[in-house]
Amino acid sequence: MTRHPLPEGWVLRAVPGPQVPPEIVDRAVPATVPGCVHTDLLAAGLIPDPYLDDNETALAWIGRTDWVYETTFDAPPGAADRVDLACAGLDTVATVTLNGAEVGRAENMHRGHRFDVTSALRPGANTLAVRFDSPYRYAEAHRDRLGDRPNAYPEPFNFIRKTACNFGWDWGPTVVTAGIWQDIALHAWSTARLAAVRPLVTVADGVGRVELRVEVERAAEEPVTVRVEVAGATAEAVVAAGRRTAALTVEVRDPTLWWPRGYGGQPLHPLAVTLRAADGRELDAWSRRIGFRTIRLDTAPDEHGSAFALHVNDVPVFVRGVNWIPDDAFPNRVTRQRLAERFDQAAGANINLLRVWGGGRYESEDFYELADERGLLVQQDFLFACAAYPEEEPFRSEVEAEAREQVTRLAAHPSLVLWTGNNENIWGWHDWDWQEPLAGRTWGRGYYLDVLPRIVAELDPTRPYWPGSPWSGGSDGSGGEEIHPNDPAHGTTHIWDVWNTDDYTRYREYVPRFVAEFGYQAPPAYATLRRAISDDPLAPDSPGMAHHQKAADGDAKLQRGLDAHLPPPVDFDEWHYFTQLNQARAIQLGVEHFRSHRPVCAGTIVWQLNDCWPVTSWSAIDGDGRRKPLWYALRRAYADRLLTVQPRDGGLALVAVNETGRPWRAATTVTRLTLAGEPRAKTTYDLDVPAYGTVELALPADLARPEEARRELLVAEAGESIDRAFWFFAEDRDADWPAAAFDATVEDVDGGQRVRVTARTILRDLTLYPDRLDPAAQVDDALVTLLPGESATFVVRAPRPLDPAALTIRPVLRTVN
Repeated sequence: MTRHPLPEGWVLRAVPGPQVPPEIVDRAVPATVPGCVHTDLLAAGLIPDPYLDDNETALAWIGRTDWVYETTFDAPPGAADRVDLACAGLDTVATVTLNGAEVGRAENMHRGHRFDVTSALRPGANTLAVRFDSPYRYAEAHRDRLGDRPNAYPEPFNFIRKTACNFGWDWGPTVVTAGIWQDIALHAWSTARLAAVRPLVTVADGVGRVELRVEVERAAEEPVTVRVEVAGATAEAVVAAGRRTAALTVEVRDPTLWWPRGYGGQPLHPLAVTLRAADGRELDAWSRRIGFRTIRLDTAPDEHGSAFALHVNDVPVFVRGVNWIPDDAFPNRVTRQRLAERFDQAAGANINLLRVWGGGRYESEDFYELADERGLLVQQDFLFACAAYPEEEPFRSEVEAEAREQVTRLAAHPSLVLWTGNNENIWGWHDWDWQEPLAGRTWGRGYYLDVLPRIVAELDPTRPYWPGSPWSGGSDGSGGEEIHPNDPAHGTTHIWDVWNTDDYTRYREYVPRFVAEFGYQAPPAYATLRRAISDDPLAPDSPGMAHHQKAADGDAKLQRGLDAHLPPPVDFDEWHYFTQLNQARAIQLGVEHFRSHRPVCAGTIVWQLNDCWPVTSWSAIDGDGRRKPLWYALRRAYADRLLTVQPRDGGLALVAVNETGRPWRAATTVTRLTLAGEPRAKTTYDLDVPAYGTVELALPADLARPEEARRELLVAEAGESIDRAFWFFAEDRDADWPAAAFDATVEDVDGGQRVRVTARTILRDLTLYPDRLDPAAQVDDALVTLLPGESATFVVRAPRPLDPAALTIRPVLRTVN
């Protein structure tokens, strides 16, 4: 196999239509491949940045336009039995022509296509063109043909196999893309090639086993040999003339196991597969890295309902997860380096699982390789979200082809631990008033309960499949349908009443088996807002801020949360700090509550880690890659060892959670004291928490009942290596806070500045916002509460020294009081 990439020399043209602006008509635009129309037009200076202000609205015509990509290339040298045009990803409704002759069509962004162009090639220069029809026209035509189906947004994303959130979401812009979004190349080959390689990796009784399934495509009927090598073990198989498949098995004794981050190391072993002709010529080769580990999903019924617990190498892993959306609406911008930064941010917040959400895309090889290297588990949704999906043709065949390709592609990755059929669609059928408008039409059930589980069972039996998120399964753990799909006592649950209608303290009313989504909004970092929005002045309801708030009644829900907990903000700066603080507190409260009920609850997946553009959303990392205060709260709430005060049975309890393989023993004190720092009551415990265990200690009445709720708090401390746990008896809006008083010093350190703050009064949720002084500035900690006389040190990193005085005053330095 000889590969000839085709990344150069592409131009882009709009097919004439009444919606095309005059400056675009007949314009040949230099095109980047892989890429998309939006980024090419932006690079040429022909459109404004769709992420800034409300520019997105004026660019809606792009998704309703047909586009043609074209390049010229020389025919590859040398003789070959076959030359294929291999398109890893076409977005989406594509007609491919070579030298004016049609060689293939595609209508699914989520799978690759390979077209035989042997007879269409000619010596010397060849002209390749890819026409992309408007995604809207395609989707609307199928909608009109098959009958409309309910969905969460007034867009036809469920009638095209394309990234759903291209059509807008409650955190995303409507930028309906087109383009050659993944690699495109000529593959010249003779005799045979490796059409598919699927390694199934298992471990049993100290033996690692790789069962390799190979599919061969032929140009000649002669014997070929497949050879596999991994960790010093090898195997060979001859594929006889007329045969297309081979099965090989290699065994590795006592392999070093691959573990999730925090549970052990991540050893990876190169797996090499070669295909040779009878005369010994190498015809094709394939390689990946694999890890030896076992995965088991426990869904057994018990006295609480039925479980949902992941076991890796027979160790129960409490999932400390986040939901992952596309990191940019334009995939070509998401480089391996950018993914590595996000993964490092995830690991830095003690996260151990990323759920790739079903309204996005199957991620790049870089994504899964980085997850393998860093020990981040991956839950992979099939790409269906928040809508009823038609099961008629051409969709059924496209879904099956897409699923087969992606299950095969991802089988080698040890980080991938769970396949999920869809996001919220079964729940939607039950609870979102779909059944009457559907009037018996298909809505996707056949995919989630038949097509997809059958494909996973056939191609990847090493991993569990779960029909949906949320999904309760049967009462006997069998996956039946008799239980409501979002029953917290069974399987996985999504909790959205908190954000939509209730205060975040309602999280404490749930003791779920596994929370696959829950979230709370906040605006992005101030520097991100200032880059993206030109409003002057900025206000919560100024035009740019309103455009970058996509959630229904989002600002009213933010205000409801502030009213319940915090004093009225005096200006935009305080509104920004308070809304970010409220997001962090909401999620920290939820995570700590759910973790305190381990092992009944076996995991939490916060909505969401990241953003795809600058927006007010549920993310911990904003659209410019900056950490919101939520990130620091997650780092505490997801720590390996967690100390938390929880309400229990009308009183309070101290709960210690140990998510390590070693017992946790520490002298622990709980003190009730005034806001002025005066102790009122104190208790000491000898904490002894077993590995992967939880201990709950009821607090005596003299600690749990304050004399003056507005002026008192609890502090719990266990040794010196863990954050303290606080319990405030009154909401901030009601507390009798002293005006904040402190001393602060700033000194230069290598690569930044050290800010030391010493409290003269209590300082509640002390946070620095250095990005207000330099957009590139970052700080190592946030949301620090200090008692009188205590000190905290913050390290600020920035490309240039920041004004020391500005670092220690409003609006850079903030506290609740």
